Amino acid sequence: MGRLPPLPDGAPTMPNASVDAPADGRAPSGALPRASSHALPPSTLLAGKKALVVGVANEDSIATGCARAFRLCGADVALTYQNEKARPHVEPVAQAIGAEMLLPLDVTQPAQLDALFDTLATRWGQLDLLVHSIAFAPKADLQSGLLQSSAEGFAMAMDISCHSFLRLARRAVPLMREGGTLFAMSYLGANKVVPNYNLMGPVKAALEASCRYLAYELGPRGIRVHAISPGPIATRAASGLKEFDVLLAHAANEAPLQQAIDTMDVGLTCAHLASPLARHLTGATLYVDGGLNIMA
Repeated sequence: MGRLPPLPDGAPTMPNASVDAPADGRAPSGALPRASSHALPPSTLLAGKKALVVGVANEDSIATGCARAFRLCGADVALTYQNEKARPHVEPVAQAIGAEMLLPLDVTQPAQLDALFDTLATRWGQLDLLVHSIAFAPKADLQSGLLQSSAEGFAMAMDISCHSFLRLARRAVPLMREGGTLFAMSYLGANKVVPNYNLMGPVKAALEASCRYLAYELGPRGIRVHAISPGPIATRAASGLKEFDVLLAHAANEAPLQQAIDTMDVGLTCAHLASPLARHLTGATLYVDGGLNIMA
């Protein structure tokens, strides 16, 4: 649809990213010290699994961390890009991780959704993991406060950020004949008031509730569902979120672990949850934030 900007340049709606790191490699002002470099050896934890990761906008995306972690653990990965303008930002990621497929997907277009899953069925014949890491709200509605958000803007945010997860899940389930795992990326603002998160708070609350209900519906099929709630992460994608530096400073002051998380922390958490090691976990919101969510 012409009204939607490409994700790499669109108005950010999740504080899972921020301004670019300085050229000298130091963390941005207010960021926490890094916990590790993730210099981990390859694993067979997800060997033979097929993973679809939706939401890679560039190398700094949370979805990129998930894709890298899945590949590190032995899974085959397919990535999507929203349109031709977005493709040059996603192709380097696909090449770097050795993705088996890079396919177009605008989640507002049913024909593209059908074509994507037809390709997965033909090429793979199965699907084991699905990551939904996309969100959008018109910038005017995002920054005007909840009270002043328009009905059209609220509906668009809900459709792209929440209901698209259901549309993906509906098409993924028939390919998860041996069970599987679905992931949706949320944020603390779904459950607590985070200044400037505005209409995305109710939208992400709906996404988390959707994960719980899907976990209930799909449990008998051996399909587990998780909402993942990362803390603030310093990447480019949140450059339009008002006062994101305040969120980083708050995390630096309040998180019990006093260490920054990054996209691979999120990805490795998802890899663990998708593995047999977490076979009895489903339906909960998992926080990857150094403990920030427990603080008053």
